[in-house]
Amino acid sequence: MKRLLILCFAACTAVLATAEVRLPQFIADGMVLQQQTDVRLWGWVDKFYGGTAGRAVTVTTSWDGRQYTATSDADGRFEVTVQTPAAGGPYDVTFNDGMQRRLTNVLIGEVWLCSGQSNMEMPVKGYKGQPVEGSTDELFQCRDPQLRLFFAARGARQQPQRDLAGSWKEADIVTVRDFSATAYFFGKALRQMLGVPVGLICTAYGGSACEAWMKAEWLRDFPEVQQTISADDVQKLQQRCPTALYNGQLAPLVGYGLRGAIWYQGEDNVPRCSYYAPLLARMVEGWREEWRQGAFPFYYCQIAPFDYAHIDWAKYNSALLREQQLKAETLIPNARMAVLLDAGLEDGIHPRKKRQAGQRLALLALSNTYDVKGLPDFATYSSVEFKGDTAIVAFDRSKEWVYFEHGHHSPNFEVAGADRVFHPAEAWVSRNRVYVRSDEVKQPVAVRYAFRDWVVGDLMHDGLPVSSFRTDNW
Repeated sequence: MKRLLILCFAACTAVLATAEVRLPQFIADGMVLQQQTDVRLWGWVDKFYGGTAGRAVTVTTSWDGRQYTATSDADGRFEVTVQTPAAGGPYDVTFNDGMQRRLTNVLIGEVWLCSGQSNMEMPVKGYKGQPVEGSTDELFQCRDPQLRLFFAARGARQQPQRDLAGSWKEADIVTVRDFSATAYFFGKALRQMLGVPVGLICTAYGGSACEAWMKAEWLRDFPEVQQTISADDVQKLQQRCPTALYNGQLAPLVGYGLRGAIWYQGEDNVPRCSYYAPLLARMVEGWREEWRQGAFPFYYCQIAPFDYAHIDWAKYNSALLREQQLKAETLIPNARMAVLLDAGLEDGIHPRKKRQAGQRLALLALSNTYDVKGLPDFATYSSVEFKGDTAIVAFDRSKEWVYFEHGHHSPNFEVAGADRVFHPAEAWVSRNRVYVRSDEVKQPVAVRYAFRDWVVGDLMHDGLPVSSFRTDNW
């Protein structure tokens, strides 16, 4: 009997010593790996987080038959860096620490991180009573086995996590219906233009603050932000708690090979808009530091117009947040902003026009990251000249000239004189200049365009809206 117990113990020990490696849920069957680069893969040598130090793990990639070997650390964690080929697949990746684990249906292509608050999280089916425009038609044509979707579960945490819940799915009616609409339309456009597999990792949380997606040390330059975070703070504030979403929904993903990131967030920061541009810039800098991939592309949506009086924020002007987002383009290298001034919803903070959001982000990526020629660009305000009673507004990136979407005039311009009182103004276009005047202001010194919460943007360039702007800083 004693001998039998000894044999059983030895057998159990042998099984534990060669237990199948544990992998993060995003390193799994059906994943997409970034093409033609060095990609990090990691896991743990047993099904527990603890693990055993010093155990050898071999990783084999079927696209080239190469083997990579790593040794687990004191926590049982191992990591290898593998070289990926040009886009293609499906392939296998095998992990072996004495017991083999094989991942199948792995594609090589373009991988993008998609993050933000509710307008990034909003699924193709919409929210209850808040539909996405054209979603039913889209479901009829959404099936694409080479568009892969990973939707991370929500999770605000006090400490950085090692994993997060989610799984890779091929694009079809069921998976697309519940996936981020903005991210889906972005990924679909990349698939159509590039013809390679695309992987989208969406980690978003409705109502989240920019501060929640940042590490504590990145926030030290912002005295307005709470610095010491307790478990009670996380429980109470959830997605608005500084660092909580970095810990729960971003930290586990750090290091997974990406081409770049897209971002749709800002509504929650409207009451704190005065420092949003440097805050966002520090967040992006921090993400890039963590990923160790250099200044990867970062494309983001400017928040769409909405009447914030509906949520008792009438004392704030969301145009100031949009202004900060426009400023962020000048602070963040390799970043551009998609304007949504014509795609808002007066009585809803979740606009229905998510196709425009995703496709405009794709325009930026295709033009600036993938060097696709011939696509339109967003013109931006550059300068103003005052001649008598008329202000003459000039624009950058406006080689196709600006114009008004509806007719030859716009109701969205205002001018002010030295008294700083703004009056509605007449506006008209000549080539890439807008001329603005008001009978009430004989000597204008400042111009504003669409500088209020709710507006239907009508100043366009090459089919794309121009951001709201002001020439003053009052």
